[in-house]
This record gives sequence, C-alpha cells and structure tokens, in this order.
Amino acid sequence: GRLPLWLSGSLLRCGPGLFEVGSEQYYHLFDGQALLHKFEFKEGHVTYHRRFVKTDAYVRAMTEKRIVITEFGTFAYPDPCKNIFSRFFSYFKGLEVTDNALVNIYPVGEDFYACTETNYITKVDPETLETVKKVDLCKYISINGVTAHPHIENDGTVFNMGNCFGKNFSLAYNVVRIPPLQADKEDPITKCKVVVQFPCSDRFKPSYVHSFGMSSNYLLFVEQPVKINLYKFLSSWSIWGANYMDCFESHETMGVWMHVAEKHTGEYLNIKYRTSAFNIFHHINTYEDNGFLITDVCCWKGFEFIYNYLYLANLRENWEEVKRLAEKAPQPEVRRYILPLDIQKNDAGKNLVTLPYTTATATLRSDGTIWLEPEVLFSGPRQAFEFPQINYREYSGKDYKYAYGLGLNNFIPDRLVKLNVKSKETWVWQEPNTYPSEPIFVPTPDALEEDDGVILSMAISPAVGHKPSCLLILDAKDMSEIARAEVDTIIPVTFHGMFKKA
Repeated sequence: GRLPLWLSGSLLRCGPGLFEVGSEQYYHLFDGQALLHKFEFKEGHVTYHRRFVKTDAYVRAMTEKRIVITEFGTFAYPDPCKNIFSRFFSYFKGLEVTDNALVNIYPVGEDFYACTETNYITKVDPETLETVKKVDLCKYISINGVTAHPHIENDGTVFNMGNCFGKNFSLAYNVVRIPPLQADKEDPITKCKVVVQFPCSDRFKPSYVHSFGMSSNYLLFVEQPVKINLYKFLSSWSIWGANYMDCFESHETMGVWMHVAEKHTGEYLNIKYRTSAFNIFHHINTYEDNGFLITDVCCWKGFEFIYNYLYLANLRENWEEVKRLAEKAPQPEVRRYILPLDIQKNDAGKNLVTLPYTTATATLRSDGTIWLEPEVLFSGPRQAFEFPQINYREYSGKDYKYAYGLGLNNFIPDRLVKLNVKSKETWVWQEPNTYPSEPIFVPTPDALEEDDGVILSMAISPAVGHKPSCLLILDAKDMSEIARAEVDTIIPVTFHGMFKKA
C-alpha cells in the first residue's frame, strides 16, 4: 500500500526485549529488560529504529551477566561469587526498586520519559532513542510509585496517580499534577504538586493502581480488590527472596470501591460508590453528563489477579494448554458505570440514574452506599477488548463514540477492534498467524469527524512466507488495511506507546 503523505512523525513504543541474562531467565511477561521502538514517518516513507533503555537494571545485568535487580515476577539472587556472609547480609540491605522502564513513554514539557510503575522514570531522546537520565520522583513529591498511564491535557499539564503514606502512617493514594513548560524553561517535574488524596479502604494494604479516570472537572479512582500486602513487601522481600508478584493478594469480600474528587479544587466527594468485584487495568474514557459521571472501563470479572496468568511458562505452552488456563481465569468485559454526583437522602432504594440512553443503574442503599450495576458494552467468552485507545486529544474527558482496542483471544492478541460505545457495533481487523499490538489513533490534519484518521499497530507474523514483523496502517473508519511496513527482524511484544508529531 501507500502511506498517507500527511502522516509525519514517530510512533514510539515500549516493551520487554530481553528475557535471559547469562544463564538466568526472567519468569513473567512484565520482567524483560525495556526496549524502546520507533517507526518514523516522513514524506511517504517509514524507517524502524530500536534501542534498549539503559536503566540501572539493564546496565548492571549486562555488566554482571546476571539478574541483579528484582523485577515484577523474578527475584534477583545475591551474587554467587560473594562468600556466604556477604550473601547473607545482602538479604537485609533493604528494598532495591527496579527502574526497568518497559511499560510506556509519555511527554513532560519538551522531554520524553519511559516508565514502569515505580518511583523511577527514565528520560530518553525521542530522536536517537538514547537514554538521558534516571529521575526519582520521590525527590519532588510524596509518592511511592506512579502509574504508567498519566492523563495529559492539551496544554501539556500532566496528571498521574500512585500510593503514598498518608495520615498516621496509613496508606492513601495521591494524584499529582505536573504543570506545562513555563516561560522560565525550568523542568516541570520540579514543580509537581499533590492535588488530591484519596483514602485507602485498608490502611496497610493498598490496592494495585494501573490507571485512573479523568473528566473535565473530576478525577475517578477505582479501588479494586487486588491488594499489596505491605508486610510481605517490606519484610519477606529481603528475608525470603520474594518478588513483586509474591506481595499481591486478593480481598475476596470488598468488591470494588469508587472514589471521586473535584479536579480543580481537590475536594474529595464523600460518596460511597460500591459494586461487585473485578480487576481493572485500563480506563477507556470518563466524562460528565447532566449531573452524572460516566466511565467506560476494561474489566476482568472477580477478585483473582489476572497477572497470575501472565507468567512466561503459561504463555509459552501449546495452544490447547493456553486455552485451558484461560478458562480458569477471570473473564473480560467492557463496562459502563454511571455515578450520580448529587445524592439526596430521601432517594433510598431508588435507581438514581435518569439518563435515557443507558441500562446502568446506581441505587442508594439504606447504609448510605451507592450500589452500581454496569451496562455491558462488549463481551465474549475469553475474548477481551484491552489496551484501549480513543481520539484522545479531542475526546478525552468528553462524550465520545469510538474506542479502539487490542482483541485478546485467551490472552493471545490476534485482532484489532473498533467499538462504537453507543450502538455496540464493532469492526475487526484480523489475519491468520498475525499478532498485533495496542492500536494508536492518529487523526488526519483536517479531521471533521471523531474517527477521521488512521490506526497504527506493530504486528508479529511468525508464519512461513512472511517477514517476521510489520507496522500496520489501518483506516480508522472501517479498520481496512491502507498499508504495511514490513521489517526483516523479530520485534518483541510491546505494551504501550504514543505518536509524536513531527
């Protein structure tokens, strides 16, 4: 095919690129050392570049030819060359947090940062992909770690979220705001501030936070029943050789709590929203309509942690075994929840949702909680709509119609899906033995409609007769293929990324 001549800039993506160091292997999908990819578009041509992110985790592993820093599902054992006393005391040095920035890349001011979900982010050069420096956010803000899914407003303001120690040493969740670049050209990170603090349902067991919702005027935090056991995190890690995954546990009775705060004033709305248990990793969009907050989310039903099924040993099984494991896992669903913002006590027992276009409900119960039931937007047996993207610049935090997602078939990404969230109509791109990645929407320069643009997705094609990898360029209206740029080298799986305009 032919690349659109107006498509000018770079698709930047992060993912794991190295799963073995020396004779040692990483065990989990989220452990591999970070590899940064770039497809650069110029005048109808495209070139591919990639480099490893030179984090401390990577450099030390390459230097010592072993895994040195504990990752999400892999424990780093002490140096076997040390004597027994040195190895014993190395267990008690305390926690060494990874900076392996394999999850996403995003802009702050004029700079770009690769990130994971700890307090470390890594500044990279988007032109050369060289690593510039490591940044510890704890030096600037009260936060133990931040998500890899910040919200970025059109003026460059960045909002992000993570857990922290709140009052009386109990846990809480801080939302931080990084301002856009100012006239003084100082690094905006040095000016970041906490704007909202959400309470934690369990003072010593914070929930896992992967993303959050944001509308024009409100911030939404969905507190899920996947918990981090701080006792394990702070003690067993050093003494018994635990990793991050060993510190997670499921709260079987809490269900899901939702928290809302005003974005501009920081005021926490003391409304107790509750619903049944699910895992959540990705929000699609959140917006307001006539006194209601509407949020569309990718859910996995139940309280069991879905990451338990993403160990490499599971994913490398034969297809029948992969499907057998997926049948036991929480099942996926795209849901719409509607949260009423104005609650009257005399409405007890009533459905407070008065919007005519939804089946979602919100019922005020006698104990003062609001029980939420969702409208299902997309569902299929072991068929997930995940890694969602929208026309973010124009429709984030606003009423919208279209979402684009990666279709997971028993955890295996084998299709790209466009979803009309109003009619529930879907469009699918799929090709045998081709495995795409997160779809990135790029609008046309003169776009008039929400879906005027293209979808970019990196794909792996291991079948005989194909080059092993390619970049897909699809028409965002009907998901038909416009062109593909084949690459004669294997591109490993990627998680998230962005399009940087030229």
